[in-house]
Amino acid sequence: MGHNLLKGKRGIIFGALDENSIAWKVAERVVEEGAAITLTNAPAALRFGEINKLAEKLKAEVIPADATSLPDLENLFTKSMEILGGKLDFVLHSIGMSVNMRKKKDYTELNYEWMMKTLDISAISFHKVMATGLKLDAFNEWGSVLALSYIAAQRVFPDYSEMAEAKALLESFARSFGYHLATKKKVRVNTISQSPTITTAGSGVKGFNAFYEYANTMSPLGNAPADNCADYCVAMFSDLTRYVTMQNLFHDGGFSNMGMNPALLDL
Repeated sequence: MGHNLLKGKRGIIFGALDENSIAWKVAERVVEEGAAITLTNAPAALRFGEINKLAEKLKAEVIPADATSLPDLENLFTKSMEILGGKLDFVLHSIGMSVNMRKKKDYTELNYEWMMKTLDISAISFHKVMATGLKLDAFNEWGSVLALSYIAAQRVFPDYSEMAEAKALLESFARSFGYHLATKKKVRVNTISQSPTITTAGSGVKGFNAFYEYANTMSPLGNAPADNCADYCVAMFSDLTRYVTMQNLFHDGGFSNMGMNPALLDL
């Protein structure tokens, strides 16, 4: 049940692939709260995902866009403003992909060309999204831009491989570009560092199931579910968080502040 927290607001949701993806759940929640949105993903992802099913449910248009392509992003922002009838109030960046992880390359033997592709897709695309929105004057004042991150940006999780560097760069862009969007447009930029979440992308990480259980036990509240992450995104898109910007916000059941949980000794 919605509370009209986003009534009259417009936004773009990147990265909804299927019902397991966080972006999918965010899209459902923002519409429930009164927002109008467009959906986007890379053309290849659109072929393999189920985004058209979501679009039909939410009465939202799908605009294909490679987030690493500036022409694609300009088309996305321009068409979104045309379809939605004005400037945007929020954007969710929920994009991440590592060729090295897909090819099971050991971290000490990464293919550096693949690494550059990982950084472009998973992090530099965030800079490109914000730069395009600023260039096209696509954001309303007091808008909100979010990207999804993970605690591997600060701590070592060996099986997360080069995605750790990608998330660290993503969070740095939120701080650095956040300053410029705040001073120029009064737009806030934040990242949400989410618990391990059972998604199509997350489940592809080596040893994911074991680590999911470890994090769930370590966290005093347990892992934060995707549905609750969507709620958090709604709060960050709403006017209730107007002065929160340039932050990396942990949504992880307390995991990020734990050193040891005695419950682990029972495993």
